[in-house]
Amino acid sequence: MSALRPGFSQIAASLVGLAVFAAATLSSPAQDKKNIIVTETGITGIEGPAVDADGNLYFVSRNKMKDGKIRQLKKGAKKSEVYAPLTDGRLGNGIRFDKDGRMYVADFKGHNVLVFEKGQKKDNVYFTTNTLPPSATKFTQPNDLAIGNDGTIYASDPVFGSGTGRIWRITRAPSGKGSGEVMASNRKDGKMGVTNGLDVSPDGKTLYVGESTTGQIWAYRIDGNKLTAGEPLTPLATLSGGQLDGLRTDTSGQIYVTHNGGKKITVLTPQGATVREIPTLGSGPSNLTFGGPDGKTLFVTQTDGGFIESFTVDTPGREPCPQQKSATVCSAP
Repeated sequence: MSALRPGFSQIAASLVGLAVFAAATLSSPAQDKKNIIVTETGITGIEGPAVDADGNLYFVSRNKMKDGKIRQLKKGAKKSEVYAPLTDGRLGNGIRFDKDGRMYVADFKGHNVLVFEKGQKKDNVYFTTNTLPPSATKFTQPNDLAIGNDGTIYASDPVFGSGTGRIWRITRAPSGKGSGEVMASNRKDGKMGVTNGLDVSPDGKTLYVGESTTGQIWAYRIDGNKLTAGEPLTPLATLSGGQLDGLRTDTSGQIYVTHNGGKKITVLTPQGATVREIPTLGSGPSNLTFGGPDGKTLFVTQTDGGFIESFTVDTPGREPCPQQKSATVCSAP
């Protein structure tokens, strides 16, 4: 997400229709071709795409940083529709689904993680810092979410003005509500950079975190509430071109990272080596998610022009796997 970082321009373009381009798998840079471009009239501030187990695509929309909505592009449809408005002035960003069909939304304005129970269109607060004691650490602006294989939610919480950020760990309490805490790290003084996109490795043992202003990708071993970077304390990779935004992993462990303002997606190995760069039509790829009948369609939201691109890739995303009740699409480790 880049909604509140300094210098971010508001989305103003309106595009119409659906254009279909020749599909191509992304086995080499020469074959990196756009598959589908979904463009919508009058929809701005799109971010946080996620696909449910039935193949429907969801994303957030924000009109001049107000009037937050969740929109749905039904499987096979050519135009999205409003799935649900966010209530009480809330504004969404990252979206994720768990294996039980619940949809979680990072509400950066309200300092909440929201939940829509499966089939419901009413946002409810799953976890909030608003009710914590005054001395407790609070959300600055929960940005993006990731869900581990055990259902644990990890939320990035950037502080753009200070160049720092945090990661929250949120688990389900017996009451059905979330219980959260800031994760400790072994970084110098425990400090991270501006945390943004994040995802879990296929085996559930590593959390990858992108830092917007440094261009760094960090790989942390997950140990309960602790995040441990390997020695020496260096990032997995340092990328250039725009600000790092969305991040997802596939079932082979590859890492996909969007460069907002950089007009590209970088694909990394689990060891941090660059596999390739995928050019995008829009200059502001903000976030991304996997979907499609085989988990190999990559949907990318574009802040520049307010549209969604999609690509066909070789390997299914890790994200759809926990939602599957069978191994028809892919199998989660």
